[in-house]
Amino acid sequence: MKIAIYGQSADKISKNIFLELLSISKSENIILLIEKKYNSILLHKSEISHTHKLFSTYEDLDSTVDLMITIGGDGTLLRSITFVRDLGIPIIGINTGRLGFLATLNQELLNVELKKILKGEFKIEERSLLEVRVNNNDDFSDFNFALNEVSVGRKNTTSMIEIKTTLNGEYLNTYWADGLIVSTPTGSTGYSLSCGGPIMTPSSQTFSITPIAPHNLNARPLVISDEIKIELSVEGREETHLLSLDSRINSLKNNVKIKIKKANYKIKLASFQNNSFYKTLRSKLLWGEDRRNI
Repeated sequence: MKIAIYGQSADKISKNIFLELLSISKSENIILLIEKKYNSILLHKSEISHTHKLFSTYEDLDSTVDLMITIGGDGTLLRSITFVRDLGIPIIGINTGRLGFLATLNQELLNVELKKILKGEFKIEERSLLEVRVNNNDDFSDFNFALNEVSVGRKNTTSMIEIKTTLNGEYLNTYWADGLIVSTPTGSTGYSLSCGGPIMTPSSQTFSITPIAPHNLNARPLVISDEIKIELSVEGREETHLLSLDSRINSLKNNVKIKIKKANYKIKLASFQNNSFYKTLRSKLLWGEDRRNI
């Protein structure tokens, strides 16, 4: 079995998890591929060395890799999709973060759970991606996709921005707000949720449009089919605004056309058979925490 490892931190918890992965790989004859920058962090901060091969870009991986394991929170898992892209490699996250909606593998039961993975005792869920095209801008040309959300926001100002929004070429609304979030079902429990957006089940085949602090209380979140093509254009007092694809942010000039649609491939997330989206809602968002349910 061939497994790629990616992380962004070498704190005590992450270090111990990585050492356990090394130990299991030796006993189970697993080939590990370690992301180059993560390996440098481990070597610099924890003095961990090994003989496994390294990878640094998407081109260093291929479909012979059976699994990508991320060590960290949901942000780390989101970053890992820039390496996986359209290769069809399943991703599973060992959660060392605060909430862990995407990174679900239990670090306390790591040895037991990894052995289940090696036996193929996991399921695969396919998650939709957003694809973004921006006229006359190459900042995202290498990887213009997002698993959670695409958002626009104000920059260097406390003033609102105006976000003209069209759906399949038809004018929807101009939002006066701090920003706007276009979310996938996967991202509906992230930034969009914190801004009052709806929770969408992974299989719902929908996107949501959620304004950030809108100045008009009638500007409510909207759920649309994921077959709809979205176009945004921003105006404001400053000459530029921010465009974010998950955790990757760039500055754009105002009045540039931002075109968003469903990508033509999906990301595969691995999880255990006894895990479900509804179970995660109950455990992570504390649904059912009512004395009447005890």
